[in-house]
Amino acid sequence: MRVAAIRGAVQAENDADSVLTATEELLREIIGQNGLQPEQMISAIFTTTEDLDAEFPAVAARRMGLNEVPLMCAREIPVPGAMPGVIRVMLHTYLPRTASAKHVYLGETRNLRADLNAAQ
Repeated sequence: MRVAAIRGAVQAENDADSVLTATEELLREIIGQNGLQPEQMISAIFTTTEDLDAEFPAVAARRMGLNEVPLMCAREIPVPGAMPGVIRVMLHTYLPRTASAKHVYLGETRNLRADLNAAQ
């Protein structure tokens, strides 16, 4: 096994249900595409753009049962013109040595990493 950092992003509206639903969708996609089990997960860092303050994205992870995974939430740098309503995650995990990390960008956030979309 090796340590990998899997990235992902999704957009949400600034209400608790939207933040939690979007974060859960993102995590389920990351977990599914990478074949992860909670025991493999080391930690996760969530960030949100400054317009999202209705709920912590980490709450969604806890609701999914990731209670043993250390989680942290932070704010993105407020760059003028940046895409609004974005939740990002960097999930540190163990992957088999031969596996490639599958990064997940949902909806319009695919535009944040066009380089990855071309490769997938």
